[in-house]
Amino acid sequence: MDGHENEQHRTGDETSPERGRARRLTAWRPGHRLRRLGVVLALLAVTLGGIVIGTYAGGHVGTDIGPFRAELKLSPSLSGGTTVDIPPLGALLLDSHDGPAYLTVEVGSLDQGRTEALIDDPASISRASQSAVQDVRDGVMRLGLRTLASVVLATLLLAALVFRDVRRTAWAGGLALVVTAGSLGVAASTLRPQAIEEPRYEGLLVNAPAIVGDARRIANDYTKYAEQLQRLVGNVSKLYTTVSALPVVQPSPGTTRVLHVSDIHLNPTGWQLIRTVVEQFGIDVVVDTGDMTDWGSEPEASFVGSIGLLKKPYVFIRGNHDSPRTAAAVAQQPNAIVLNNSVTTVGGLTIAGIGDPRFTPDKETSPAGSGLTSAVADQVIGAGEQLAATIDKSPRKVDIALIHDPASAGPLSGVCPLVLSGHTHSRQVSKLPQVEGKQPTTLMVQGSTGGAGLRGLEGEKPTPLTMTVLYFDQQKLLQAYDEITVGGTGQSQVNLERHVIRDPAKGDQVPVTPTPTRGPSESPSPGTTTLSPTPTS
Repeated sequence: MDGHENEQHRTGDETSPERGRARRLTAWRPGHRLRRLGVVLALLAVTLGGIVIGTYAGGHVGTDIGPFRAELKLSPSLSGGTTVDIPPLGALLLDSHDGPAYLTVEVGSLDQGRTEALIDDPASISRASQSAVQDVRDGVMRLGLRTLASVVLATLLLAALVFRDVRRTAWAGGLALVVTAGSLGVAASTLRPQAIEEPRYEGLLVNAPAIVGDARRIANDYTKYAEQLQRLVGNVSKLYTTVSALPVVQPSPGTTRVLHVSDIHLNPTGWQLIRTVVEQFGIDVVVDTGDMTDWGSEPEASFVGSIGLLKKPYVFIRGNHDSPRTAAAVAQQPNAIVLNNSVTTVGGLTIAGIGDPRFTPDKETSPAGSGLTSAVADQVIGAGEQLAATIDKSPRKVDIALIHDPASAGPLSGVCPLVLSGHTHSRQVSKLPQVEGKQPTTLMVQGSTGGAGLRGLEGEKPTPLTMTVLYFDQQKLLQAYDEITVGGTGQSQVNLERHVIRDPAKGDQVPVTPTPTRGPSESPSPGTTTLSPTPTS
């Protein structure tokens, strides 16, 4: 009986008003408040940790921007902004937005499939530029959603490990969702599209006027030029019919057709023109006298992938804008041959070539080798001397010598009948001063098959796209050549001019052009003049 009464007494104590007041007083004791504060701080710390881990783990996405493959990354930041990395050239820094989210865009290599599509359809260049903004917008949207999901997942996992409590884990996940979504919302609401017009530059881009320059003017000029090119490339199909109105060449069964191109400078329209001429003129061999790229960087190396589409032997020498990496990328193409003070036989022709001894990927040294100092003359003339020595040792008679800078041509006079070069972006055909007792040598300087790239748009009129078809008879002597020129601003036409050589053994009747020498302190070699301020132009 007493036990029953005691049990009732204890039960009554638990539900009594006095007992409830005691519990509330206990809850407001200092120790209990500190414990709750510790839980809140732990919850915030876990949430912030989850946000940071989730952002770095999942805050990145790959996307296509035009023909380029790019990597978009988000990272926590107090001030916001955007960096566009163009390795290894440097970066563009944009004050694009505020908020605790920083965007990094790393531009990678060209996508081969999309690049080939641009080459096949030049009108798609305009469409690609218009879709690039949408590509970026779609990529950023996917990046935001991916980051949000990654942050919430990382926070839930971290909270579950730390708290081992469902309620606190849910609080941490919800808090991470609110903070991340709010940060992305602040960045979106403070977006400044005009920031792209006022970038800051880092790395090599600071010293690259050919890319940086007056970007707004070049962009405007390129828009006009692209509109012209859409019509011009359509007219390229008329090249073959134009031939019928020119002086007739009677090609024998042993005639070899060679296409000479040079200084493409990353212009994809140049590839479209090359492919059209290769197909319509029945080209046997393509020779390229250098400057396929502008900076010789790794992303540019993917530009050479169009060589394989030609399905014809492609003989290449390095220009002063091409790095050894560029030459290596060309050499990997199944139909390419890279010459560097070496000789090859292709299409029945024996061809010798040497790369430019310089690597000067900047505007100050192009296109005409500005400032032909004694040191520069020593380099370029030395390259010609090396190639001449290699040709002299060749067991087979060399038909064509390839150099990049025409200033290297002097030592090749009398060594072979034909020298092809580029570099100056200005086409010229001339004779080298003849060495007594030796064969005459013709020097053919090609213009720019790529219209000089971006630098071709800096003048009042863009540089035209040029190339030459060379016809060799069974004796491997030049019997005729077609000079092809594609347009410029205000024009929508293709010019083709044929030259028939009456006496292939003596070469074309063209003026004699002196070439630079090492300087007045040395005895001038036969058939050359002393150092002049610029090479043949």
